Amino acid sequence: MRLSHVTLFILLSSAVVFSSSCSKDQKEDNQPATEEPLPEITIEDLPADPNTRSPNDGHLIGGTDRFTFFRFSDSSIILSSDSDTRTDSATTKWDIAFRGTDIILNSSISGPGKVEGQIVSSTFEEVTKAPENGHKQDKKTGNVFSNWYHYNDKTHIISPKPGFIFIVHTNDGKYVKMEILSYYKGHPPAADLDFEKDHQRYYTFRYAIQKDGSKSFLKKE
Repeated sequence: MRLSHVTLFILLSSAVVFSSSCSKDQKEDNQPATEEPLPEITIEDLPADPNTRSPNDGHLIGGTDRFTFFRFSDSSIILSSDSDTRTDSATTKWDIAFRGTDIILNSSISGPGKVEGQIVSSTFEEVTKAPENGHKQDKKTGNVFSNWYHYNDKTHIISPKPGFIFIVHTNDGKYVKMEILSYYKGHPPAADLDFEKDHQRYYTFRYAIQKDGSKSFLKKE
């Protein structure tokens, strides 16, 4: 009789443990997936047809007047401003290009691609989704990303406007958010910039790309 009671107790205890385990597993399975920001990619000192200085008087000497072409999907420079051949500039291999303060997209007047973009007034972290509409292509009347900087006519320093986040819809259908951090080689602090010493036309920027084709700049964990 005692053995029977012990056996019944064990069976009941096992059932409680099994039920508790199933309930816990079911609860964990039903929990919503957490969303984290996409990883940031930082590009440092991308040359945008940089000037040189005269060894005689230090005055700026113009560059080659050529763009540097960039592709977001693999962080590749397709053509640099000093490239000997320009065949890839007439293809869809690039998304965006830089020459001095000029930024162009591979679409319409600037290339055979279909890249679109717009500027969102926000912070990089707060932009978690690309806008549903409002994307544009470059036109003869002006480029999409033509008004991204401040120019100080006293110090001659060029600085990115705060709160200007670039949204790009690439040739391969991916959404990108991008922020320009610096226009000077080495990304020196803004307070330390010196027009006579610092080399300009070198872009440092960060971006995040959603490779699943959606507009979200978050990833599910």
